[in-house]
Amino acid sequence: MTAYLILGITYAFAASIQPGPFQTFLISETLKKGWKKTVPAAFAPVLSDIPIIIVILLILTSIPQSFLSFLQIGGGLLLLYLAYDSFKSFLNFDKLNNKQKSAGNNTLFKAVLINVLNPNPYLGWSLIMGPLLIKGYREASMNGILLIAGFYITLVLCQIGIIILFGLTRNLGPKVTRITLGAASLGLVVFGIFLLWQGIASTNIRGI
Repeated sequence: MTAYLILGITYAFAASIQPGPFQTFLISETLKKGWKKTVPAAFAPVLSDIPIIIVILLILTSIPQSFLSFLQIGGGLLLLYLAYDSFKSFLNFDKLNNKQKSAGNNTLFKAVLINVLNPNPYLGWSLIMGPLLIKGYREASMNGILLIAGFYITLVLCQIGIIILFGLTRNLGPKVTRITLGAASLGLVVFGIFLLWQGIASTNIRGI
């Protein structure tokens, strides 16, 4: 049983510290809105992965690659839009604090949407977590429970750690915060173009 708990924790930690569009989005939102308003977004994988897990477990070995390609294209477009929104905040940084007071907090919704359109959870669950969950659950139901618990508890805690870490950046002064926000905007652009390129390249190879 302990082995499955350790596997879940290890994989979640590795996924959390690997730079990606979701992590970049969290950093961008933290710099714009502060860590308190961004923390709910750390729970986005728990919400967005529920339908993903169901789909993967039902058709574990038969997910068409074209489905992932279209997800990559959609995710790339979404990231480019979020990069544009983040860049506007960079340009209007002096007005950002006043705007935050009246703006609603839709960070969690955006984070869930990013994760749903991100092919990484589908790949991770189809290639790693899905087979592990099925194998562990068949051996003993507690194995599957510990795997899931270890994975998502670790994942959420690591995301909260990233949010708080970059939240502290705001205390270093407006210049440092603005520079970091600009870098986060650039990161979103890079990940957006990368996902678009991967998705379009995959569809061209298959003649879709």
